Amino acid sequence: MLFSDIIIGGDKAPVVENIRKHIKNGDFNKKAELDDPVLSDEDADKAIAKYNKRHANKIVFYLDSRGAVAIINLGWALIRKRTSFEGVEKLDGFKKGAIITCNHFNPLDSLFARALLKKKFHKTPYIVSQETNLAMGGFNGYLMRRIDMVPLMKRPNYILKTFIPRVKELVEAGEFVQIYPEEELWFNYRKPRPCKRGTYLFAAQAKAPVVPIFVEMIDTEKDDNDQFKELKYIVHVLDPIYPDPKKSDRQNSIDMAKQDYDERVACYEKVYGKKLDYKFSYSDIAGYDKGLKKTSSDK
Repeated sequence: MLFSDIIIGGDKAPVVENIRKHIKNGDFNKKAELDDPVLSDEDADKAIAKYNKRHANKIVFYLDSRGAVAIINLGWALIRKRTSFEGVEKLDGFKKGAIITCNHFNPLDSLFARALLKKKFHKTPYIVSQETNLAMGGFNGYLMRRIDMVPLMKRPNYILKTFIPRVKELVEAGEFVQIYPEEELWFNYRKPRPCKRGTYLFAAQAKAPVVPIFVEMIDTEKDDNDQFKELKYIVHVLDPIYPDPKKSDRQNSIDMAKQDYDERVACYEKVYGKKLDYKFSYSDIAGYDKGLKKTSSDK
C-alpha cells in the first residue's frame, strides 16, 4: 500500500458529501470524517492520564516515539519538494513562543508548521488535539499517541486548571503550540472556515501571540491515488496577532478571531484569484479528480 493511501485513508466520497451537506446547512465547524471515536468522560480522563504519564518519562517517550518520528520524517520527505513557504520573515524577532493556527485539511497538516518552525527556530510544535484522538485506531492513532501534544477536553474545569496553564507554560518557555480554530478536519477543503473563538480566548488568557498560517493547495496532473491528484503546497505565514493588554480576555478573543479569519480570507482571495463565498463546488476539494469527473456541474 502506498504511503499516500494510508494518509488519505480510503474512500473519501462520503467525507466530501458530508462537507457539501455541512456547507449547505452552514455548519462550518462540524465533523466530516467518518467513524471517529467517542469517549466517555471517564475514558477520556484515562486516555489523557496515560498519555501524560508516558510523555513525562522523557526516555520512555523518546524511545516509544522514534518510529512515529521516522514516519513523520518520511511523510515530509515525500512532500518537501512540492512545498514552498512565503512570509517566513514575519517570524523574525520572536523572543518567546506563540500559538500557531492553520487551516485543517489533512491528518498530517501539522507537518507544514513543523517544517516551518524547524526551518526558522530548530523547533517543532506541540499540537493541541481533542482527547478522542488518543483513542483513534490505525495509523493516525499510532502517530497521535507518540507526538508532542497538548490534549484538549471541552470541560471548563479542565480548560481553566490544566489546559490554559500548560499552553502558557509552553509559550513562556519559547515553545510553539499549534491549534486548529476551525476545529474539525475537512479533507483537502481549500477555503478558510470561520474561526471558533476558544483558540483566541486561550491566547488572551495565556498572553500569547497568534501566528496564522494558510496552506494553499494546487492540483497537479499526477495521480496520488484513484480519487485524488497529487498536490503542491504553498505555506503562507500571515501577520502575527497580539492580545491587547487594554482589552478584556473576552474582547481580545472576539477581535483576534476576526483578525485571523480576515487574514485567511484575504490570503485565499489573493492566491486563488476570486472572492470567497460558501457555495459548494467539488473543485473546492483539492485534487478531487474522481469527484470532478463524476460531476458534470457543481451543485
